[in-house]
Formats: sequence, C-alpha cells, structure tokens
Amino acid sequence: MQPSNFRTFDLGLIGYPLDHSLSPQIHAAALKACGLQGGYSLFPVRPDDLNGLRKMLDRVCAGEICGLNVTIPHKQNVIPFLDELTPAARVIGAVNTIYLRDDKLMGDNTDAPGFLSDLKKFIANSNLEAGKSALVLGAGGSARAVVYTLINEGWKITIAARRIEQAQDLAKQFKSAGTMEFDFPAFRPSNFPLIINTTPLGMAPNADQSPWPEGLPFPPRSAVYDLVYNPRRTKLVKDAWAAGSSAATGLGMLIEQAALSFETWTGFNPPRKALLDSIDH
Repeated sequence: MQPSNFRTFDLGLIGYPLDHSLSPQIHAAALKACGLQGGYSLFPVRPDDLNGLRKMLDRVCAGEICGLNVTIPHKQNVIPFLDELTPAARVIGAVNTIYLRDDKLMGDNTDAPGFLSDLKKFIANSNLEAGKSALVLGAGGSARAVVYTLINEGWKITIAARRIEQAQDLAKQFKSAGTMEFDFPAFRPSNFPLIINTTPLGMAPNADQSPWPEGLPFPPRSAVYDLVYNPRRTKLVKDAWAAGSSAATGLGMLIEQAALSFETWTGFNPPRKALLDSIDH
C-alpha cells in the first residue's frame, strides 16, 4: 500500500454509541509511532440518521477526513453510499473501513483478517482443533466477518440470533455458495468447541449483561471468544471462566483490525505493541 497524499491524517469512527471506544487512543499511538501528524475523532451517528451518515461520507469525498472506521450499527448501512467495495467487503456484506481512492469512495473490511489473526492465537492457547463446529451469537455486520472467516477456515457454523430474518439472510448468503450449513436453534447445550459472541451485549456501560442465558451451562470443553473488548473482562468471559472454559475478549482483534485500517489510510504499518501499550495502562 502506497502512502496517501495527506500530510495530516484526520481519521475517525462512525457508529452509535461510541462512549466505549478505545480507537482514539489506538490510532493516536499509531500516528505517533509512525511519525505522522493527525488525529482520530468519534462521530456518533444514530441508527436511523441516514442523512447524518451521508454527511460524514461527504466529508471524506471532500478531503476533510482521509479515513473512517465504521462500527455498530452502520457496517451495512454505509454500503449504499459507497462507490465500490473491496472483494472481501463485497462477500462479507459489511464495511468497517472507508477511504477515498481515485475519486471513488471505497469500503473495506479489516474485521475478518483482524479476527482471524487473533483467533489463531486464541485457538493455540485453548488447545482447540480448527475445522470443527462453532456457535456464532448474533447476525449483524461483525457476525458476517466472523462467519466469512470461519467458513474459509473450514468450520461448521450454527447461528443463534434474536433477529431471525437477519440470521436467515446471513445464512442464505453463504449457503448459496455451497460452503456451509446453518441452523437457528434456541439456546440449548450442545457440542460446540467454539462459541463466539458478535453482539454488543455486555459492552460498557452495560457490563452486567451477557448474550448467554443465565443458568444455561456452557458446552463441555468449550472455548468462548467475545468480540466485546470493553470492559476487559465481560460477564460472558467471566461466566465462561467460572464454568471452566477458556475465554477471551476481542481486544486482540481490535488491535489488528485497527492496524490494518491504519495501513490502508496511511501506507504505514504500525507496531502492534505500541497500539496495545496505548490502552494497557
């Protein structure tokens, strides 16, 4: 990736809510580590404010902002406003990184490679065997990146989501490619070596919530990966530990996807340790 022509890198995040976000610290550290000028701002845009969403993207087209991240609930909402999607973003059907390239507003997805990088470390530490079955909680934009990644790694997927139509759309998209079977079970114990939460349940300030029903046992010898990273120990993770399961939050994924987005915008590959240190104290 060639460095952008921007001398000052004005970056930011659109989503709602954003009070929990660690992205400003992470990207400030990336800018400093790479010797670049700029900043990273939070741009809260309510779920139904499509006009506000369009205005933010217009600022990228006008050169006021050189790069945006996208989080819940806009990873799919932004797509109609973009000129082009990268192959990964097109297949996943969700965008978390936006930039201008050759006068085209581009949408990319760094969640998938960021998740895969951290998942491999988690699997190694949890002594799991890849290519088995996984339960994915949720069916939104983050779930799409997770399912895409797991399918490519040979996992059999089961989706559990409150919005059945959304889950069915996700299943239909990937099942049509003949890659995987899907199911929509009510929560019940089963043989899932890997459980992945892609919902925002448990995110600060609602740290007392969990997507896993109270009193329902975790599958034996399961490992739990929670994409929520704030708080550092979510209720889901703590409950999994208490049940004897391996568990981790999505902090590693956050760092990796942020670094990949940063490289897309600036052409510089930031040192991961500097990014982690920025939120580790």
